[in-house]
Amino acid sequence: LSQLIIGFLLGVGISLAARKARTLDKSGMIAAAVTGGAVFAFGGLAWALVLLTFFVSSSMLSKLFRAKKEIMSEKFAKSSQRDWGQVLANGALGAFFAVLGVFFGHSALPWLGFLGAMATVNADTWSTEIGVLNPTPPRLITSFQAVEAGTSGGVSQLGLLATVMGAFLIGAVGGLFNSTLPFLQLVLVSVVAGLAGSLFDSLLGATLQAIYFCPVCAKETERHPLHGCGTPTRQIRGVSWMNNDIVNFLASLLGAAVAIGLGAWLMKLP
Repeated sequence: LSQLIIGFLLGVGISLAARKARTLDKSGMIAAAVTGGAVFAFGGLAWALVLLTFFVSSSMLSKLFRAKKEIMSEKFAKSSQRDWGQVLANGALGAFFAVLGVFFGHSALPWLGFLGAMATVNADTWSTEIGVLNPTPPRLITSFQAVEAGTSGGVSQLGLLATVMGAFLIGAVGGLFNSTLPFLQLVLVSVVAGLAGSLFDSLLGATLQAIYFCPVCAKETERHPLHGCGTPTRQIRGVSWMNNDIVNFLASLLGAAVAIGLGAWLMKLP
């Protein structure tokens, strides 16, 4: 009971601090308090530190490269302040594995799933934030055609390097604070899962994610129904309900599945 209380109090406290730092809007603050509180309360210290690593590192990168992203803001559906949809897309699966770990405490699989999900969302965030600095235009993952920076489905060398670095960080923190599994194998699992999930995110962004067009600005965008200029946008590809939040969630789900499968095979887990 004390862990539950302390966990949710920590979740509330950190979400309030994030709101004050303007990395979350009001809805995002509430969602972060719930998901973060669940991870802290049901998972414990190692789980909490992994989640904090994702949240702090991604928030710092968002602030550090905010000016660069603002140049391409017309492409993104949302601002740098995360709302409830973004928080749940990045954290709900992690909270689910933390709760699952209570019922399957004898198994390492929930922990692997958690690491895979966190590695994916951290890798994808790092790729997005750092990839915009690539000196050459990214290339679409499906056709390798050069596209504008910020285009959904675009990948770059710097973005791929950031993907690996973001996933590595999650694995390293997870391995340092959970000594029950081999450190190097945990890092390897996190890197592979994070890279697979991030590339899947790019694939969905290039194929199924709903992308719109602003006739006034002559720009592709994720924004709908209105572009940043106030002009109504029209859908030009993708599935109407497949927004960026759903893409992120599905990518984290794949990352979790890869981590569970690869980890169970490497470590000979039951």
